Amino acid sequence: MEWAFFIISIIPDLIKGLLTTLEISVTSFIMGLALAVMLAPARIFAPRPISLIARGYIELLRGTPLLVQLLLIYFGLPSVGIKLDAYTACILAIGLNSAAYQAEILRGAMKSIPETQFLAAESLGMSTAQAYRYVVLPQALRVAIPALVNEFVTLIKESSLASVIGVVELTRRGEYLVAYTFRALEVYVAVALIYFVVCALASQATRILEKKLMIPGYERGVT
Repeated sequence: MEWAFFIISIIPDLIKGLLTTLEISVTSFIMGLALAVMLAPARIFAPRPISLIARGYIELLRGTPLLVQLLLIYFGLPSVGIKLDAYTACILAIGLNSAAYQAEILRGAMKSIPETQFLAAESLGMSTAQAYRYVVLPQALRVAIPALVNEFVTLIKESSLASVIGVVELTRRGEYLVAYTFRALEVYVAVALIYFVVCALASQATRILEKKLMIPGYERGVT
């Protein structure tokens, strides 16, 4: 039982790292969502050149490892005169990467909105941009909630890559404790348990939000 007491004793220190992990995850997610809201309609409604640019961005960011993107931003950009601190570089890399995935989530959700919604908006005199903003996007966001929360859970886990460039988040805190205590098994078990609990709570929040914000009729396949 001594190992259990040890794990309990290091939890407060790991929680400090968890707070940084959550800051990175939330900020990156919001940044990604803001970009995705522009990328998704660009792929569907924009003229072909703009649509191809949006598609190229999405394919590039989804087709290359996040770790490589992080290293490129933190170590590569200084060679062209752009130097970012580790925390900012981490948020930028994860946010830009997440934008590509969230854009595809929103695009799929927008495609699920019946075409009659567009026609109804047009019949009211709305432009394509107005129909997207006031009719399609609000419904698409509600449809996409489960997938978006799943993306947020992924960001919580991927934020551990920040430890590679020295950001003291949850995983990095664990590394410090291992170096200090030489008890890698117990420390990393504690780190894994914290990640599991946080991700499980986020997943549970998905079910609550999905029920609360569900579009009437969609659960029965009625459109």
